[in-house]
Amino acid sequence: MNFLEIVQARRSLRSYLDKPVEPEKLEYILESARLAPSWKNMQCWRFIVIKDSSGRQALAESMLESNPGRKALLAAPIIIVLCAVPSESEVWEGKDFMMLDAGLAMEHLLLAATEQGLGTCWQGWFSEEKAREALKAPSNVRVVAMTPLGYAAEERGPRPRKSMAEIVFREKWGQA
Repeated sequence: MNFLEIVQARRSLRSYLDKPVEPEKLEYILESARLAPSWKNMQCWRFIVIKDSSGRQALAESMLESNPGRKALLAAPIIIVLCAVPSESEVWEGKDFMMLDAGLAMEHLLLAATEQGLGTCWQGWFSEEKAREALKAPSNVRVVAMTPLGYAAEERGPRPRKSMAEIVFREKWGQA
């Protein structure tokens, strides 16, 4: 697949097969995330890989029962949690580079997983404090997001997207 095909193929999946992820695929995905760009190359991100069912259950409990992502965390064989260390980034002119850097690393991870034939689903709607407790993460670390990782048990069609004319301006705001 070329890059645009990978981007087009990526979906947020919530159903997974009961099939383990090969260690070499997991390492490839983590290496791809590690290589993401960051503010001043500070690389504030950390990843926690959860395979144990009790760990996956504890993370699922950081979500409301009504959150559809909860089911995905329990179904997938792996959860990858994205953490960030605020002291290894900066806020400049109101721009929080820690969140941007973490997001770039997660996007690298999601796209690498897609390239490897695996499904993911970015999760951000959870209690950070409950997730931190489940992970035994220190208080100076932010638990930013998580994703289930595994082989998809469902096919998803294309996502609706705004047209280029709605989102791309030329030379200044609002100019098509």
